[in-house]
Amino acid sequence: METVRRISKKIRLRDRYIGGGEDISVQSMTNCPAHDFEGTLKQALRLQEAGCDIVRMAVPDEDAAPVFKYLKDGGVNIPLVADIHFDYKLALASLKSGADKIRINPGNIGEGWKVRQVADACKAAGVPIRIGVNGGSLDKKLLEKYGSPTAQALAESALTQAEMLEDMGFSDIVISIKSSRIATACEAARIVAADSEYPLHLGVTEAGTEYSGIIKNAIGIGSLLCDGIGDTLRVSLTADPVREVTAGKEILKSLGLLRGGIDIISCPTCGRTAIDLISIADEFRRRSASLDTGNKKICVAVMGCAVNGPGEAREADIGIAGGDGFALLFKNGKTVCRVEEERAVDVLIEETKKLIAEKE
Repeated sequence: METVRRISKKIRLRDRYIGGGEDISVQSMTNCPAHDFEGTLKQALRLQEAGCDIVRMAVPDEDAAPVFKYLKDGGVNIPLVADIHFDYKLALASLKSGADKIRINPGNIGEGWKVRQVADACKAAGVPIRIGVNGGSLDKKLLEKYGSPTAQALAESALTQAEMLEDMGFSDIVISIKSSRIATACEAARIVAADSEYPLHLGVTEAGTEYSGIIKNAIGIGSLLCDGIGDTLRVSLTADPVREVTAGKEILKSLGLLRGGIDIISCPTCGRTAIDLISIADEFRRRSASLDTGNKKICVAVMGCAVNGPGEAREADIGIAGGDGFALLFKNGKTVCRVEEERAVDVLIEETKKLIAEKE
């Protein structure tokens, strides 16, 4: 049964939208030193090439604010987000440099007039604001009220800050509630989803290194997406930011929420497997990553034996089922030919390219 997505308010972000049923975008954040503009440009271009939809940069001082113009002049054509804490002037400087979105926590910006200046400047520029709330920066009054950074405390913080911006005449708001505790992040997101129409940015913060971090994010982000909640996401990892994009795309692909791409089905192998399926599957995944399918979804099965292999391969657009040193190639449910083990990946790549051309 297809997941019914929560329809949130549609927010314009440069030449695309967040929310309103639009495609779920994948974000990441550069981690080069803030004043290393050339390094940040190279990293942003790598993220763009990897399929990142939105890139965020930290702006710790006014000397870092010109990075947005530098990146745009350097060929980065996806939306750029300024990550602002404490100083409202940094948001204003980032807007002047060309930031397409401002991420703030109004609670740590200071007096209301400072928040209003940011809101007025963003409204004049047609730039949305993402309210970012997490347990580490929760308002002291809410900590006293709830005793700890509970889901209710995080949700109340986000909605109160959104109400503050609305009262200032600003409504192009995206809300992000993150916690290192998966259950807390998910519960808080569900509260905000039920009590508002704001687009939601999903993620599990401080999730850890690549292996454990992907698991935590897949559980948290995936459970919300299965409930139809979420409009954009970031898989936060202590790793190369490109890995965040790869993981985010894979989460969307596994739930059928990614437009286009190659979905690889492969079996876990067992004592019946008579070909080196693990190497074949890994090599196909690596080599197929560069294939551009456009908006077409293609399913490729890489199966180890005759128990489930032929059936799964027939269900896929194309696939192989292993034998003893060979594999049977299936295409559109029909056996095409027998392929020697050492040629299995080459043949799969060739046939996948043909299938992409046919679908175009």
